[in-house]
Amino acid sequence: MKKFIIAAAIAAFAAGSAFAENIKVGVTPGEHAQIMEKVAEVAKTKGLNIEIVEFSDYVVPNQALADGDIQANSFQHQPYLDNQIADRKFDLVSIGTTITTPMGVYSKKVKSLDELKEGATVAIPNDPTNGGRALLVLASKGLIKFKANAGIKVTVADIVENPKNIDFAEIDAAQLPRSLEDVDAAVINTNYAMEAGLNPKKDAIAIESEKSPYANVIVVRAADKDAPWAKTLVESYHDESIRKFIDEQFKGAVIASW
Repeated sequence: MKKFIIAAAIAAFAAGSAFAENIKVGVTPGEHAQIMEKVAEVAKTKGLNIEIVEFSDYVVPNQALADGDIQANSFQHQPYLDNQIADRKFDLVSIGTTITTPMGVYSKKVKSLDELKEGATVAIPNDPTNGGRALLVLASKGLIKFKANAGIKVTVADIVENPKNIDFAEIDAAQLPRSLEDVDAAVINTNYAMEAGLNPKKDAIAIESEKSPYANVIVVRAADKDAPWAKTLVESYHDESIRKFIDEQFKGAVIASW
């Protein structure tokens, strides 16, 4: 009888292992990587093994996903994905929201936007979506104004009022924290800010409104959007333990968006 029980247990374990799936999920350093590590723990209990692959910029993760090098990514907001799809014709879709990371303005030379002098240099991301987002943050604080009906895909060319004649330096998003030594201020994405030891709630001289439309998303190839593992990935991310981790770990600098 004991042999039968042991044999049955081994068979059940083998069957469970056979049904376990393995996927690679691309993330950027910082909060996206930290949260995905916790998501992987939850997913493992559901039979999904996640290998986390970190990318140092915003361009490669979508290309890697489109090429099949990874099965999903979690690093970008919906407007950025939409722009990538339009520009590069990727057949990618979002399958769930993750977090909102308010973009902040940082400076080592002034303590408020009001202190910026005539002709000051402000660095912003050089990719169209995040560059536009950065400009919208500055506009929301009254530093600049855009032409009517500019929408969210704004560029420096859309600025119609720039009272302080701010000079905008467009820099790779990952390099913005380093630029603080050379510019008067920089508008930095939260993941790169936190990687550099900056906290949006404490260190930013201005911060994006929590009502921002830039919620981050989990992205897969369109052909995989209904795959069982994709559903498990979203369910694991939306587990209550992940929300609790986000609240405790980031103390309001990162917000769960589901």
